[in-house]
Amino acid sequence: MKKIIFSIVFLTLGWAAAKAQTFNLGVKAGVNLAKLNSDFASQENRLGYQIGAWARIGGASFYVQPEAYIGSKGNKFISFKDNGTEVAAEGKVKFTTLDVPVLLGTKFGAKNLNFRLMAGPVISFILDENSTFSSAYQQATDFGNYKNQALGLQAGAGVDVGSISVDLRYEAGLSNISKSEKYSQKPNLFQLSLGFKIL
Repeated sequence: MKKIIFSIVFLTLGWAAAKAQTFNLGVKAGVNLAKLNSDFASQENRLGYQIGAWARIGGASFYVQPEAYIGSKGNKFISFKDNGTEVAAEGKVKFTTLDVPVLLGTKFGAKNLNFRLMAGPVISFILDENSTFSSAYQQATDFGNYKNQALGLQAGAGVDVGSISVDLRYEAGLSNISKSEKYSQKPNLFQLSLGFKIL
């Protein structure tokens, strides 16, 4: 699955570079509201951040936008199911990640005011992980054991006003970030970012 996605990404970037009429480079920062969807536990969203850079390659209507940014995302577990019974128990997870999305988008509007739609894959590399679980969680699950990367899909919309850009996206986890053989956890989040074009 990952090899297929990476192949599509590189082919798309190659096509965009060959057809490119414009190239832009910028920086961005923003916030996200994230949680780890689980088939075993109930959870609450946690607020996180992101800061990084983006490039935009393309013509007047279509573009490819690779990005790289450092971010934080996490989750608060509030209960789990034990033989069908809801058990109140607390667990917290916080990741520091390097996120690398490659988005295919379209834009429309005037030169200094245009609107964008975009979607594409994102791979998140776990740089640091901090988790705490109550004794009840530790006895019932192996939730605190995580992989070092995750694959997701981003989709959203944005607006450019001169050199300023604002993006709102949803990211859906495609891969299980937990090493557990019994329980699945997939990161999902909403993100709002402010960008500035420097080139």
